[in-house]
Order: sequence, then structure tokens, then C-alpha cells
Amino acid sequence: FFFAVAMDDKYDAIVLGTGLTECVLSGLLSVSGLKVLHVDRNSYYGGECASLNMEQLFEKFGKGAPDPSLGKTHLWNVDLCPKLLMANGILVKILRNTVAARYNMEFMLIEGSFVLRDGKIHKVPVTEKEALSSGLMGMFEKRRAAKFLSWVQDYEPSDPKTHKGVNLMSVPMRDVFKQFGLEPGTVNFLGHAAALQHNDDYLDQPAHATLLKLKLYAESVNMYGSSPYVYPMYGLGDIPQAFARLCAVYGGTYMLHKPVDKILWEDGKFAGIQSGDEVARAPLVVGDPSYFMLEPGKLKKAAQVVRAICLLDHPIPNLPDGAKSAQIIIPQSELKRRSDMYVICTSFVHKVCPDGWYIALVSTTVETGDPESELLPGLRLLGSIREKFVQVSDVYEPAGSGAGDKAYISKGMDASTHFEGCGEDILDLYRRIMGKEYDVNVPCASE
Repeated sequence: FFFAVAMDDKYDAIVLGTGLTECVLSGLLSVSGLKVLHVDRNSYYGGECASLNMEQLFEKFGKGAPDPSLGKTHLWNVDLCPKLLMANGILVKILRNTVAARYNMEFMLIEGSFVLRDGKIHKVPVTEKEALSSGLMGMFEKRRAAKFLSWVQDYEPSDPKTHKGVNLMSVPMRDVFKQFGLEPGTVNFLGHAAALQHNDDYLDQPAHATLLKLKLYAESVNMYGSSPYVYPMYGLGDIPQAFARLCAVYGGTYMLHKPVDKILWEDGKFAGIQSGDEVARAPLVVGDPSYFMLEPGKLKKAAQVVRAICLLDHPIPNLPDGAKSAQIIIPQSELKRRSDMYVICTSFVHKVCPDGWYIALVSTTVETGDPESELLPGLRLLGSIREKFVQVSDVYEPAGSGAGDKAYISKGMDASTHFEGCGEDILDLYRRIMGKEYDVNVPCASE
């Protein structure tokens, strides 16, 4: 049902790698009527977003056998690159309209969304009511923030009456914040912990994009009442597999543990792939950057990311309301850095570890020659750590759009701990490949 013995054939599209972006796209392209071949050099799904059991995790990081006190290895589903899903975000909408109900996927709410300010953890306020009760602001600032957030929730790009007489497609976000008289500290947590901007470049960019991000955050919070984030039961590993099944149902061919020895080009355009003596041909390819490392001019290095996966036998201390799962954003200004730092924690409630255990991740963009030490501000928030696994990864992006060479390369996973950037990349790739927008609000037809 899933796999072919030989790959010699012609296809409409070849997809390289079973990372989240690649699997979602292979599913969407198959549903759109394309004949898809999907290949991965690994024997497992997920690429850099793979979920590993405890033995696999220790083996990957060269740490020998896991301590028996960690419990049964199969009860652990540790995501190598864990990211949260915005409840009303792009990826959740795609999931809802394609595979979530079809394959009985379940999601659990992440209990809290927090920001570190002056060394203390605070809940991120994104509604008028939350702003008025937040400990992040003084009394008068609370009223200004509440007024701003109320306006954001009413903002509609197509309705000029909600624009406050300003051209939000050109006026920078910095000027909008000034118009409401918001203090730098308020701007900081709204921009980084609610709009999820990675750095302060957005302040000098048109306000429209940031306002939509703030609006999405508030809409996601309002869906469940306490947090904008959800996480799949048993970890992220089921999402790529669900889209792989969707692709196969619509006629896609899958091959795991299939090395790609050579990418074939004709007149500067993608023509196919070779694995051993077998050749598969197609007019276009979709793939993660790792498959194009030896292809001249196809990639550019965007950043370097350091991640620490930490196993805890207790929840993160000092979280408001005793939350057992959370995202904590440490804005760049808090650390005198150029990039934000991210902390997330999932637990046995999400069926990713045995009862009483927690999995935390601390990540950031590398800025010095000692990446692991850069994580110390986030690691200190975790309390005692039973096991720690640190990985430094280069992040690559495509050097071109794919319009000329028909190679549509996804972006590598950045330091953030949410999937909004990944969702935007999926929609952008789909538009470039298919020549039309993917409508996230239209369910795919039954097979």
C-alpha cells in the first residue's frame, strides 16, 4: 500500500525527505491530482522533526544505554525539534481539513504561554481583560495596552474603518505602538511573546503583518481560553506519517531507507533522481535542504541553532498556576542578545513520556563560539535536569524560488518553538508549485 519495490517510473513530482514540510506537501500535491514519489534516505519518518524512543535518543547522541530509572523506552516519544501548534494557525487548519479526523489525531492544550521579564515569569496578556490584570504593567499602562489589544481584535484588513486613519500597509509597527503610547517593555512582550517576532526588525516594517500575528494569537487563545498552543498526543511523529498515509491514499508511492545517489538536471532544470541503478523522473522536486548540499548554488546558510533537550522528573518551577506544560519566551532585550530564546515543556499528559516525567527544550540562534553556554538563561529556569542532549544545527534556506530550476526547497527549522513559520513556508511552496493559493478553509474531498 505504501511502498514500491522499484522506483523506475515517471511522476508529476518527487519529494525528498519526510520532514513535516515535505510530508504535508506530498499529501496536498497528491490530493490535488499529482502523481507523487516520496523518498527518504532514513528508515523512519520525520527528518529533523523525528520522534525517538529513549534507546534511539541515547544512541543518536552517543550516550550509551539509558538508565533504567528513566522507565520503559517505548513510553518515550522525544521530538528532536519540538514545536507547538497555534490553535487557529496555518498548520492546524491544514490538519483539520485533511488528516486530523481521518486518522483520529488528538491534541492537548499547552497550559500556559509565558514571557520572562526582569527575571520573573509572567503570563502573556493578549486580551483586554488579561491586560488589566497583568503584573507586567503599571495601572495606566494596563489601560493603554487594553485599548490597543481591543483595537487589534477588531482590526480587519478589508475594513478601513478599523485602521484608525492610518495606511497600515506602509506605516511601521513602531509608529503604531507610539500612537497608543505603549512603553518599551509592553512593546517588547507584545512583539516577541504574542506576535512571535524573532528580533526587533519588525518595528521598522509595515504594521499590517504584525497586527495579523497579534490577532492570530488572540484568536487562538480565545478558542480554548487559557493558551494559544496545542500539541499532538504522542508527539509530533504522527503528523508526517498522517500526511504520508494521505499521499498514499491518493496514489502516492513511498520509499523509506532509499538513498538518493544523484540528482539529475537537464538544461538547468530538475529532471529526476538516481538511486543505485534505478532512475525516477519528474518535472519538479520538493525537498529539504539536506538533499541539495552538494548541488552548487541551491542553498544559502541562514543561521545556526542550538537546542538542548532536557528530561525532568518535575515540572518547571515558578510557572504561574503550577502549569505542567508551557512555552516561555525570553526576549532578546532581556538577555542583551540579537535573538530571542525559547523554552517549551511537555509532559506525561501528552503521552510523550512515562508518568511523572517532563520533556523540556531550550533553543536559540547561535551568536557566539560557545553555543551551549548561550542556553544557560533558559536552562536555569528548568531546575534540576536528569538528562540533557545538546545539538547544534546549521539552518539552510533555498537560494532561489524554484521558478527556473523546478527545485522547490523547504526552509530548515529555526530556533522558534512554534510552527507558524513552517506553515507559511508550506503555503508559499504550494503556491509556487501549483501556481495558486492553497485554501486552508476548504476540506479536501474524500478519496
